[in-house]
Amino acid sequence: MIRSLFRQFLDDDVLDQRLLGAPVEDWLLLVAALLATGLLLAASRSLIRWRLRRASGQAATWPEQVIDNVLARTRGYFLFALSFYLAARIAGWDERGLGWTSGLLTLASLLQAGRWITGLITLWIARYRKEKLAADASAVTSMQALGVLAQLAVWSVIALMFLSNVGVNVTALVAGLGIGGVAIGLAVQNILSDLFASLSIVLDKPFVIGDTLTVGTDSGTVEYIGLKSTRLRSLSGEQIVFSNDDLLTSRVRNYERMTERRVVTGFGVTYNTEHDTLAAIPDLVRQAVEAVNGDPESAPLRFDRAHFKAFADSSLDFEVVYYVLDPAYARYMDAQQAINLEIVAAFAQRGIEFAFPTRTVYVQSAAVTTRDAPADPASDAPTS
Repeated sequence: MIRSLFRQFLDDDVLDQRLLGAPVEDWLLLVAALLATGLLLAASRSLIRWRLRRASGQAATWPEQVIDNVLARTRGYFLFALSFYLAARIAGWDERGLGWTSGLLTLASLLQAGRWITGLITLWIARYRKEKLAADASAVTSMQALGVLAQLAVWSVIALMFLSNVGVNVTALVAGLGIGGVAIGLAVQNILSDLFASLSIVLDKPFVIGDTLTVGTDSGTVEYIGLKSTRLRSLSGEQIVFSNDDLLTSRVRNYERMTERRVVTGFGVTYNTEHDTLAAIPDLVRQAVEAVNGDPESAPLRFDRAHFKAFADSSLDFEVVYYVLDPAYARYMDAQQAINLEIVAAFAQRGIEFAFPTRTVYVQSAAVTTRDAPADPASDAPTS
C-alpha cells in the first residue's frame, strides 16, 4: 500500500535508483515507518503520563508513581532505536540489516534499563526519606548512601554487558576484577561488615534514634546510626560509640520496646513481730499498691503478689511483685516511691517495725581457779 502510494507521486526511475546499495523506494519506506513508529511511541508515552496525572491528581499511588517514573525516564535514543528496528522490519530488510538494527536496539535497551533501575532506586529512596526523615534522619542518610552503592553496582553490570555486546572479551576483565575484589574485600572486610550491619539496622529496625539501650555493661540513648558506627549518649553524659557489626553481634536490650515493667522488691520486719501482724502484711502491701494505682498522677499499676519469703539473719523478709504499665523509668521510680511511702505510713499506724542489721552477743561468765605458785628453791637455800 505504501509502495503504491510512492509510485503515484514519484517516478519509477527515481524510486528505482540505488542509494548505499538499496533502492530509494526502500529508503523512503524506512523513513516513513521510522516516523510513524517514533511518533506512535512518543505519543503513547505522553498520553499514558497525562492519563495517570489526570486520574490520580496530587495523591498518586505507589504503582502510578512507578509507571510515571519509568515513562519519564524513557529516553529518545531508546525510542529511536526501537522505532528504527520496527521500521527495518516493516521495510523488509534482510537478515544482515535486521541484525545491525537489533544490535543497536540491544545497546540502547541496556542503557535504558540502567536508567529505569536507577530511577526506581531513587524513587524508593525519596519515598523512604519522606516517610522517615522526621523520625529517623540518620537511617535516611544511611539508606541514601546504600542507594548510591546500589546504583554503582547497576551501572557496573550494565557496562560489562555493554562491552560484551560490542565484542569485548570481558571474561579476563571479570576474572581480574574478581581477584581484585577479593583483595579489596579482605582489606576492608571490617568496613563491609559494618556497612551490611547498618543495612540490617535500617531494614530490620531493632532500634531507632531515641531508644534507650543496654549493650553489655553500657547503657545510653541512641543519638546517631551511621554506615560505620552507632552512637549512644550514656546516662552520665559521655558518648559511647559502637561499630555496627559489634552492636548486632551483642545482646541488646531495648527498653523503648518494653510494654510494661515487672518490679520485684522487698523489705524485712523485726523478729518480734506477732503472727497475726505478719499474716496481715501482704494485704497491707496490696492496699498500698492499689492506692497508688488510683492516683491519676502516678503510672498505672497491676499488683501481682506479696509473700512472707524467708527467715533472714536479722529480719523476716517479704517479697513484693507488681507491674508498672508505663515503660518510662522515671514513671516507675515515681510509683516505687509512692508505694514505699504508703507502706511506711501503714506500718507506722500498726506499730510494725522495719528490720535493720543487728547482732546480739551473749556473754557467759566463768569462774577462774588460781593455784599457788611453787616456792622458789633458792629461797630454801641455807644462808651463811
